[in-house]
Amino acid sequence: MPSTSQKAEPTSAPPSVDSALSGFDSLPDAAFVRLPTVAALFATSPSNVWRWVKSGLIPSPKKLGPQTTVWSVKELRQALAALVAGD
Repeated sequence: MPSTSQKAEPTSAPPSVDSALSGFDSLPDAAFVRLPTVAALFATSPSNVWRWVKSGLIPSPKKLGPQTTVWSVKELRQALAALVAGD
């Protein structure tokens, strides 16, 4: 008897953090990035990203849907500039 279950199609892997970081400078200010990119930008873990959001070091993310959280590239650039300037 043939199997009635179908094999799931492989999904494409999300872009690696390296590719997300290499393209960050070319993103428009209106773009959004996800948690792995934010963690890589600030050279920290995802857990620390959330701690730093709570403390105000990193801007708060936006919810685009029930399972989609993103950060504004413009706000992240401002936060990075403030860190570099020592503010």
